[in-house]
Amino acid sequence: MNKHFLLLFSLFCLIVAVTSLMCITCHLRTQADHCRRGFGVCFAEKHEKCMSLNIYQNHSLQLSYMVCQKFCNNLRYNFNNRTYVHKCCNYNYCNFRI
Repeated sequence: MNKHFLLLFSLFCLIVAVTSLMCITCHLRTQADHCRRGFGVCFAEKHEKCMSLNIYQNHSLQLSYMVCQKFCNNLRYNFNNRTYVHKCCNYNYCNFRI
C-alpha cells in the first residue's frame, strides 16, 4: 500500500511541477554582466507571476532583479533621478528578456 501511495504522490508532484509557471531568478544583474547573485528558477505559486524590476539612471540600465512575485503589477515610477520599471508576465521564463 505504501508503495502505491508513494508512486501516486510522486506522479502528482511531477504533474504540478510540469504545469507550474517557471520564472528566472536573479537578485543582482548589471547591464555589462551576467547574474551576480541568486541565479536560478522559481516555480510560481497561486497568484504569482514572473516579475522583473529594471532600474535606469539617465536612460541607461543600471540593475535588474527577477523573481516570482505575488500580486504582480506592471508599473513605472521615478525616484531620486532613477526610473524603476516593474514588468510582469505569465509564461515560462518570460522575465528573462523583459
